[in-house]
Amino acid sequence: MTASLHSSEDFKRDDRESNILPVAPSEVELLSVKPLPEKRHWWSFFNEYEYRDLYERNGAGHKWYHWFDETDTPEERRYIIKLDLLITSYCFLSYWVKNLDQTNVNNAYVSGMSEELSLPSNALTKLQVMYNVGCVVFQLPFLYLFPKVRMDLLIPGLDIVWGLFTLAQYRAKSLREMMAYRFLIGCAEGPFFPGVHYVLGSWFKGHEIQRRGGIFYMGLMLGSCTAGLLQAAILRTLDGANGLAGWRWMFIIDAIITIPVGFIGFIIWPGTPDKLHSYFFTEQDAAIARRRAARSGVQKSAGFSWALVKKACSSWHLPVLSFWNFLFWNSSAQGYGVFLQWLKSLDRYSTSKLNDLSAIPPALGIAYVAIACFGADIFRSRWFFLCLPQFINWTNHVILATWNVPESAKWYSYMVEYNSNAMSSVLYGWINDIVRHDNEYRSVVLLIVNVIAQQSTAWTPLIFWNSSTAPSYHRGFIWGACVSATLICWTFVVLYFFKRDERRYYFQRWNAAQEQLADWQVRDLHSDDQGEVPPAEHDLADEIDEKSDLQHIIAVKP
Repeated sequence: MTASLHSSEDFKRDDRESNILPVAPSEVELLSVKPLPEKRHWWSFFNEYEYRDLYERNGAGHKWYHWFDETDTPEERRYIIKLDLLITSYCFLSYWVKNLDQTNVNNAYVSGMSEELSLPSNALTKLQVMYNVGCVVFQLPFLYLFPKVRMDLLIPGLDIVWGLFTLAQYRAKSLREMMAYRFLIGCAEGPFFPGVHYVLGSWFKGHEIQRRGGIFYMGLMLGSCTAGLLQAAILRTLDGANGLAGWRWMFIIDAIITIPVGFIGFIIWPGTPDKLHSYFFTEQDAAIARRRAARSGVQKSAGFSWALVKKACSSWHLPVLSFWNFLFWNSSAQGYGVFLQWLKSLDRYSTSKLNDLSAIPPALGIAYVAIACFGADIFRSRWFFLCLPQFINWTNHVILATWNVPESAKWYSYMVEYNSNAMSSVLYGWINDIVRHDNEYRSVVLLIVNVIAQQSTAWTPLIFWNSSTAPSYHRGFIWGACVSATLICWTFVVLYFFKRDERRYYFQRWNAAQEQLADWQVRDLHSDDQGEVPPAEHDLADEIDEKSDLQHIIAVKP
């Protein structure tokens, strides 16, 4: 099955219909526009870079085992190494402590907190809901603030704030007090995740984000893994020290780890290229970032306006991407402590052993994240590495929804549970890429999409993951299986709209190239009529080379 090339009228019609390209590319950028192939096979639909490979130089020839693009200059490669050593490494470190402080409540719950505070059976659900409410509420102001504030101060500052509230939890005397602390921690952690992805999208090209986001997301797995091992070690060594229970010591030690990471961030986290304040990054690095962004058609920031919100609400981006992200946020069960509660229900492991065993699934999750994120970048197929982990997630939810299965099947299901999180950076990296052309618009879409999705975690746990139904969580696992199946299908809806935008954007580049050629031809005729003296020999040669290249490109257009 093949499709013929579009006529010039098709090109013009698609150009009129689209408002994707915010600013005309430079003459140099136009020279990279290549014609569409004469035939288009049906399977080209699954090639996300089908159109971009025709106007970007770093596409189809990229080898999967190369960290850099073949067209990256030595200067750009040094720039990328600096980004990875500073930005990517700090993302990993900060997300490790974030998730350590987020999930430690699950370990504390099964390590004596529930008994000491006389918590009701649904207390864990309430604590998780309060955290999620805080995350959602405090993201809303940053709809306006992300492009305005200095990200080199915001991200490390949030780290320190949630570290202080993590420390405060050690003195909790009741469920209400603990819920208040979890809400405040959520307020500090809420803007962190979309904020980091906003910064990553400001420095890296779209196809580079998944690998870096994957390293960033490995911090989540390490945080969950460390929380269990740390709680087990504390129970063995500090339980009862200075009259404090082991679960209280965990909050103290977590804060001691977290707060210094925030201060490190003030030194190495650079913010964004347009608001650069750094000891290590220079204006030359920011210029490289802007030049790389220009190749993808990213315009200079024009400032936030409510028209951007209106634009987002009237485009396909908001409804399609919000529902997509809603499905992702609800596809996972690991955040509700289901594995820990199942282990505890077996009544065969000590409390310290429970915490040791809880480190196994997130440790395996590090490998799942690496496969999904590196695979999406290396093989240039985000849709596949979104669907693969979600298919595995669907199978384990079906097994656990059945429940009356051999214990080995349950062990398998809990061991692969973190596949549901493995795709996170692939999904957010793709969203970054879809709305890459305008930084303010990208900020608006990222935040609204994240808020709409995350707000659901304030009420879905009460319906599907109520801790009073532990450890079977029958409704929860049925819900998770349905969500995973829907997410796989919806990914192809996103792919359709993404390819439609990419096709229109390509047509605009092509039409701009035609207009540039026509402008050169008129200028040549005018020069001949006026009898103007030709420019210097080397300048003329450069111009002839540019025009001949562009004329060759236009000439092969049907």
